[in-house]
Amino acid sequence: MSKYDIIVLGSGPGGYVTAIRASQLGFKTAVIEKESLGGVCLNWGCIPTKALLKSAQVFEYLKHAEDYGLKVKDAEHDFDAVVKRSRGVADGMSNGVKFLMKKNKIDVIEGFGKLKTGKKIDVNGTEYSADHIIVATGARSRELPSLPQDGKKVIGYRQAMTLDKQPKKMIVVGSGAIGVEFAYFYNSMGTEVTIVEYLDKIVPVEDNDVSKQLERSFKKSGIKIMTSAEVTSVDTSGKGVKATVKTKKGEEVLEADILLSAVGIKSNIENIGLEDVGIAVDRDKILVNDYYQTNIPGYYAIGDVTPGQALAHVASAEGILCVEKIAGQHVEALDYGNIPGCTYCSPEIASVGLTEEQAKAQGLDVKIGKFPFSASGKASASGAKDGFVKVIFDAKYGEWLGCHMIGAGVTDMIAEAVLGRKLETTGHEVLKTVHPHPTMSEAVMEAVAAAYDEVIHL
Repeated sequence: MSKYDIIVLGSGPGGYVTAIRASQLGFKTAVIEKESLGGVCLNWGCIPTKALLKSAQVFEYLKHAEDYGLKVKDAEHDFDAVVKRSRGVADGMSNGVKFLMKKNKIDVIEGFGKLKTGKKIDVNGTEYSADHIIVATGARSRELPSLPQDGKKVIGYRQAMTLDKQPKKMIVVGSGAIGVEFAYFYNSMGTEVTIVEYLDKIVPVEDNDVSKQLERSFKKSGIKIMTSAEVTSVDTSGKGVKATVKTKKGEEVLEADILLSAVGIKSNIENIGLEDVGIAVDRDKILVNDYYQTNIPGYYAIGDVTPGQALAHVASAEGILCVEKIAGQHVEALDYGNIPGCTYCSPEIASVGLTEEQAKAQGLDVKIGKFPFSASGKASASGAKDGFVKVIFDAKYGEWLGCHMIGAGVTDMIAEAVLGRKLETTGHEVLKTVHPHPTMSEAVMEAVAAAYDEVIHL
């Protein structure tokens, strides 16, 4: 039986990053993967979807070339080629993880791993043991009883990335990050898209102003949006799919070629031996402490299988913290109130910290500043004037409570706010930090200036 210091179960952005950091710290490390290195994120999530979205963005540029003084005759797209490019990007990233495993002398064990007592894992009949076992098995598309996925007419995100042909009409149920990203992609490619959202606004976890802006932008692009609406049943007996939608005004039947269920994710914790070992679980989440230790010594869990935000960068951060704690380093618990969230539709969304609604619900006295990209020189030159940056500060102490952005490239800008909040930066310090001109990032400084009644370009 092979013996390791650390075995990581799962090789997504939580698992493979954890394994690399463990190896860097001198641990003899192995990672177990039942499918492809890189997990869902690299193979079926974060990376290939961004490749699809980039193709959609380039296609939109071509369609609006005249806005930039250019002429492009009959811009067309090849749906199969777009999908093929996305798969190629994913394959390249997965091969990159293979290289990193080899570079860091990490053993890759292929197969389905099941936890056993005594700090052991069975992989397809072969046992491995370790001083520390870290579960990083991730999550999959959640299925609702009213929306069973058949993989053909009612699909999840995985099938949405590799359809044989582009649908003429698509219903997207759920308007979180997955839902709105695919809605944008297919709409840009020419599919007639309708979003059905159970709550009263799309991207419901975002600040209200962000949700309203995205709804305006999407409607301008031709996407139909139904909020406070619920799909109660689906009929796939005909050529396409018929979805019965319950709204405040009554029932409505929507017809489409494909229905994409994007109602969230479910943790992959079934059949991995949690019950056999006695690891505590609450619903579909493994319970852990601040250092990702379960209730059973020697067993840990990180990423989507734990109660924190189900985001790739969270899983990576948790894994690094976990193995550094195992190595005896001094580590601070992760601040889940300072985790950035990014949505890569167009316009993009990025946010961190409290929304305006959350801050006021906590009874905080706040200063709020907002700077529209319509007043940004760089945004005007780029032809990307939709959106804004919104900042929220504590009026008494100057603490940066939240930052919310919607616009072109904002997912690359949000780290300024995350770092500023980590360093306990005040509004005046941000305001006195010189930002380069002309850039989209100037909007952060201008929004802060607006909060303190010092804005120049409004």
